[in-house]
Amino acid sequence: MKIDPYVNVDAGTMNPVEHGEVFVLSDGLETDQDLGNYERFLNMDLPSVNYMTTGSIYLSVIAKERALEYKGKNVEVVPDIPNAVIEQIDRAVAKANADAVVVEVGGTLGEYQNILFLEAYRILKTRNPKSSVFVLVSYLPIQNGGELKSKPTQYAIRTANSAGIQPDFIIARAAVPIDRMRKEKIAFNCGIRPQDVISAPDVESIYEIPLNFEKDGLSDSLLEKLNLPKGSRDMKEWTTFVNKVKNAKKTVKVAIVGKYFSAGNFVLTDAYISVIEAVKQACAWQGFKPEFTWLDSSDFEGKGAGARLKELQKQDGVIVPGGFGTRAIEGKINVVQYCRENKIPYLGLCYGMQLMVVEYARHVAGLKGAHTTEVDEKTGHPVIDIMPEQKEILKGNNFGATMRLGNYPAKIKKGTVAYAAYKKESVVERHRHRYEVNPEYIEQIEKAGLVFSAASPDRRLMEMAELPKSKHPFFLGTQAHPELISRPLDPHPLFMAFIKASGAKNR
Repeated sequence: MKIDPYVNVDAGTMNPVEHGEVFVLSDGLETDQDLGNYERFLNMDLPSVNYMTTGSIYLSVIAKERALEYKGKNVEVVPDIPNAVIEQIDRAVAKANADAVVVEVGGTLGEYQNILFLEAYRILKTRNPKSSVFVLVSYLPIQNGGELKSKPTQYAIRTANSAGIQPDFIIARAAVPIDRMRKEKIAFNCGIRPQDVISAPDVESIYEIPLNFEKDGLSDSLLEKLNLPKGSRDMKEWTTFVNKVKNAKKTVKVAIVGKYFSAGNFVLTDAYISVIEAVKQACAWQGFKPEFTWLDSSDFEGKGAGARLKELQKQDGVIVPGGFGTRAIEGKINVVQYCRENKIPYLGLCYGMQLMVVEYARHVAGLKGAHTTEVDEKTGHPVIDIMPEQKEILKGNNFGATMRLGNYPAKIKKGTVAYAAYKKESVVERHRHRYEVNPEYIEQIEKAGLVFSAASPDRRLMEMAELPKSKHPFFLGTQAHPELISRPLDPHPLFMAFIKASGAKNR
């Protein structure tokens, strides 16, 4: 479970440049990107009850008060807000029939907005001291001389103590592994056993982290303190995957063309973290080491765009991921056109598929000025538009009700690139979008050569578009977000096919 201290009810309206990727669960809830990491590491789908924010908890308490469920009692921040947190944790445990639940509290210990969630843990611990443990993740800075400093960790423990909490474990994050002497020093000053200080050094791949924890016996210690029986520690499949990541020799160059990279003087890749991880997973299973290039779509517009487009020839494959809004859209369309005309493997995700349809309509189907109404409401050829029933809902400014969120089924045409990837006709994919391929233009676009290789079961919604293998090594877009369900031990078929095509380029 993840607790976010934001007053937002969910992550749907958060700016990806500031907050990172919005992850969508199978039941449609828009959450923090950490839920994506949980699903990837656990290889399972999580329900919406596993995510809460300050806003959602307050909203639930207020709704309960308005419904007279408190039966006239005064409703107070303490204990009613912490109790609502505990109630949601209990619901999550019951729904999963779980033996244990890991609850991450977002932010940093000592932040004002986290205090109510720490209070919830204190109450839980008081009610049943043996039912829960507190794990503190603390960063140990390293000085120029190479000495790890534990004072910030000691101070963090004092902060936890001031909230009535004594941590059971300390995950010691540092650039290097923590030696025995440092563990004993931290343990002595922080009131825990040396074996409960767990080393978490920097690693080449995040997928090494569980294996590092096992070196320090974290799972056995956790089970012991939770009075749970020790199970199998066999991580053969996971170890196989990690070894594939580390031992990959061949390089495949993948460019991600987006518009959520710039964060001051730094490049923020968290906005596309699921895409990045899906590429890494597909690469590992095919013996490739990915070499990413982050390209801002605004660089492919205006003066000098032509020269920059030619730089795409250096890439083995190009991905245009999802997004919203009007900024730098022509740059993305120019990238799509260049990849199509120069036979560079291309994967379009959500908006990346919609703009692929726009580009093809304009430059091949002869629909001059074709566009998406998200960008140009007055376009003469709205090849991407909101469906009629959605327009009715939008009249009441109910924007949320017009989004396709969560899992939706699709039927795939046999003999297509998509079918060759999935090797089956029926699939379920996750979605997060509002606009669709306009049914009025499907026939005309298909006559021009673009194949709509997957659609909703009733054929009203086009789910995938592609060029046949005879015309292009890999030119495919999907209305869904397949990156959201790609897993280390089960990489997504579309990413596997894309990497296979990209790896074959110029080889």
